[in-house]
Amino acid sequence: MLRTTNSPKLSSLTYVWHWLWLSFTALLSATPSSGAPFLGSEQPLQVEASRAELFIEPHNYSVLEDPTGRLTLHDVQLPEHQARFVLGSRTATNMEHPGSAYWLRLNVLAKGPQPQHWYLELFDSHLNNIIFYPDAASEQGEVHTGADWPFTSRPYRYKNYLMRLPLTTNQVQTYYLRLQSSSKTSFLSRLRTEQGIAEHFQTEYGLLGGFYGILLIMVVYNFCLFFFTGEQTYLRYVGYVLSCSLVFLSEDGLGFQYLWPEYPWLNKVVEVASPPLLLLTFGYYARQFLDTAQRLPQYDRWLRTVIQFSVIVLLIDALWWKTDVGIWLYTLPYGMLFYAALRVWQRGFQPARFILLSHSLVAVSVLFLLLRKLGINTFTNTYTVYSMNAAFVLEVVVLSYALGSKIKTIQESTLRAQHRLVKQLRKKQQVQEQLVEQLRQNEELKDQLNSELEELVAQRTQELRQQGETIAAQNRELLQANGLLALQSAAIEKLNTDLQLDLQKAQTARVLSQEVDFGEFSQIYPDKDACLTYLADLKWAHGYHCRKCGHDNYCEGREPHSRRCTRCRYVESATAYTLLQKCKFSIVKAFYAVFLLHTHKGNYSAQELSRVLELRRATCWSFSQKVGDAIRRQATEHPEDESWTRLLLDDSGNENDESSDETATLTAGTSH
Repeated sequence: MLRTTNSPKLSSLTYVWHWLWLSFTALLSATPSSGAPFLGSEQPLQVEASRAELFIEPHNYSVLEDPTGRLTLHDVQLPEHQARFVLGSRTATNMEHPGSAYWLRLNVLAKGPQPQHWYLELFDSHLNNIIFYPDAASEQGEVHTGADWPFTSRPYRYKNYLMRLPLTTNQVQTYYLRLQSSSKTSFLSRLRTEQGIAEHFQTEYGLLGGFYGILLIMVVYNFCLFFFTGEQTYLRYVGYVLSCSLVFLSEDGLGFQYLWPEYPWLNKVVEVASPPLLLLTFGYYARQFLDTAQRLPQYDRWLRTVIQFSVIVLLIDALWWKTDVGIWLYTLPYGMLFYAALRVWQRGFQPARFILLSHSLVAVSVLFLLLRKLGINTFTNTYTVYSMNAAFVLEVVVLSYALGSKIKTIQESTLRAQHRLVKQLRKKQQVQEQLVEQLRQNEELKDQLNSELEELVAQRTQELRQQGETIAAQNRELLQANGLLALQSAAIEKLNTDLQLDLQKAQTARVLSQEVDFGEFSQIYPDKDACLTYLADLKWAHGYHCRKCGHDNYCEGREPHSRRCTRCRYVESATAYTLLQKCKFSIVKAFYAVFLLHTHKGNYSAQELSRVLELRRATCWSFSQKVGDAIRRQATEHPEDESWTRLLLDDSGNENDESSDETATLTAGTSH
């Protein structure tokens, strides 16, 4: 599935995968024969009927660079150009100048009769222009194809380039190839018989089908999960897998063969855009999976900047610079993502270990690749050559499982929070039941009192009827009786009024003991004036004392519900030295926010609070932190007091902020 080359394209992450894709096409093929190269000319490649394929070693061909790109077959056969051919080697074989044309001269010796035809196979699917000359004496029968040509221009419908070699028994045949590429690459090829191609075709396309089948299953599976759950992380994961698929489709040539065979320009676009897209999609997927914006906010800003900068530089390098800087641009963002996963895992987020595992697998496979690139073959074997494919498949599966693990963790946290909420609701329900029972008893007492009063009135009326005849004589007694009735009526009215007030207070307490929406809450505190009135009464419930001089007398300030000391003229507003000091939004919304946060014990997300109050998330988060600190101080300093209004008088951390306001207010009051 992967191929190995000595000098792959250096424009992007394609550099790494191109090595492995070339290696994969070998599929455990026999090691090519080696021999001492001829001095000054290439050693003929000997083909025999007993072998199905042969790798073309550098000493089997010579290379001529044509910077002008104008030389013809006749020109390169002239003595002055023949002398410029250089025997192939690790450095001479590399196509270092994208604007030049490279001529390759290959000699093949057919030993004995050949029962099958032999074909020349070129591995690099991104060679822009290829001209093969089967006859060194003329240009007749030349084959013209390449990545800049439609797929139908190829002699055979295969993802690699195949050219048939006309061989003569026991004679050395010379063949010429003219290659051009828009990026740095190298020449890597082999000879194969018809049987070798057929056997390799079935195995290679079968493995490629299985590989892409796994990717397709992961894409469909996670897209369905996104459709049913709405979790954005699944959608970003699908984008990452699709971008990886584009890179592989571009590198192995299957995309050009099956998806866009008539659009060579699209092949170039995919080749340039897929590696930056891979980095971008993986970066945004990993950031959202790890929740770095919440867990590591400052580090996340740097990480996002580095990813965006790397993507831009990758595009510029692929379009204009065409250097080998692209491969190293992946080191920094991927290293930062690995460090972020390590930090998040250390802080207790267990699903982050899957990111570390998948990163480690890919890193090991890349290490094997770099060792082969440097010529260190100590660890080169079947498993290390195909380690990138295995690492990527495992990464796709592991990351898919990681998403499920994360969702499961979130669900468990949600269930625990719901369990705590149910306990709180049960406790509140018990309090409500006690309150209802108390109200019922009060209602019975009121009915009993009304009955007694009615009986007393009836008795007094009966007495008045009996004393009708003696009304004149008993006028004084009648006036006293009337006075008593008046007192009783006043007592009844006062009792009814008190009962109505008690009932209203009980209803208000019952409403405030449960979670109500903002509309219901606004009926209790309808506007700013009502909130300031309540806050002022709560603040100075035990009398007024000037914070500057300690004087007890005051007069009304210019602001509503403010008080000014009659001695030192210091003006103190109703919100000063309270939790609502310097509140930037409506005091009614602030009251409701304090109520919600107290009801949920501070466990109310800033995002939900922002939605309910229609305020910015940052404002809600800052206010939530302030209220949360007040809740914790109340739990420590006043554990017996569970009233949410107690939080309004929390003035911790406001002294320094208020000092400047007090000085300005005092100065203004004095000048006034």
